[in-house]
Amino acid sequence: MLKTESPPPQGPALDQCPTPQLLTWLVDDQQQALAAVQAARPQLLAAVEAALPRLRRGGRLVYVGAGTSGRLGVLDGVELTPTFSWPRERALGLMAGGPAAMFEAQEGAEDDADAGRRELQALGLTADDVVIALAASGGTPYVLGAVAAAREAGALSLGLANNAGTPLLAQADIGILLDTGPELIAGSTRLKAGTAQKIALNTLSSALMVGLHRVHGCWMVDMRASNAKLRRRAQTLAERVGRATPEAAQAALQACDGELKPALLMLRAGLDASAARALLQRCEGHLRLALSMSGLQDDETVPLGKT
Repeated sequence: MLKTESPPPQGPALDQCPTPQLLTWLVDDQQQALAAVQAARPQLLAAVEAALPRLRRGGRLVYVGAGTSGRLGVLDGVELTPTFSWPRERALGLMAGGPAAMFEAQEGAEDDADAGRRELQALGLTADDVVIALAASGGTPYVLGAVAAAREAGALSLGLANNAGTPLLAQADIGILLDTGPELIAGSTRLKAGTAQKIALNTLSSALMVGLHRVHGCWMVDMRASNAKLRRRAQTLAERVGRATPEAAQAALQACDGELKPALLMLRAGLDASAARALLQRCEGHLRLALSMSGLQDDETVPLGKT
């Protein structure tokens, strides 16, 4: 029996315990999710290092999963656009059962390996694409079919599973084991198995976006200011990182249609919007490099004490 399907060691009678104790058990059990991701750091590092060159050449991120795992993958991909201005067409999500499965369970769809293969093949994969395949069990046929198609196309496949020795970990180019063990509610992998997948996805995609120069210091300088909150944040960052008055920051943002990076170059290097964009393009979007090429040093650092 898979660990994620097994009962917890003590087999607590959850339905008979007082609510305060129940909540304590449910919360405390989640700590194993973080421990599982910490143990997987070497594999996550390998995944980032293998994916970055492909994405720099224009590859796409393709998330594949079923049920909770699939929904977590879709969520991670969707959030890359507002946070990092990652092109929507370069973050694709496939779920067993199709888009409707995001809102209504399509349990039988995960058993169709041919559907996983076909749907991934329909994307016209290239060797620069990165497929992130998720399955708590490590054996979901739909996901395994997609991984087979990824490997046939020469794309990089990353497999995240919560059970050791499972097909997904063996068949993906890089297998990432998130060993969370039995769930407090036996078999309910929406609990700590899902939490571990969410942490791992956050870690993986955020590290990729930093590596693609979409973060400066600890700031989201590539975010899409698509609502009032984000417009206020852009204004604040333009003032702080651009070392500008509110009036100058606002004028630079307006000249750059709300884009932070060229606005910051305008403010720091005295460039106009066109020259700032051209310099950023030559630096492949790397703001720190663009500042350096303008003869400026930047001290936006995160004082965490360790590297």
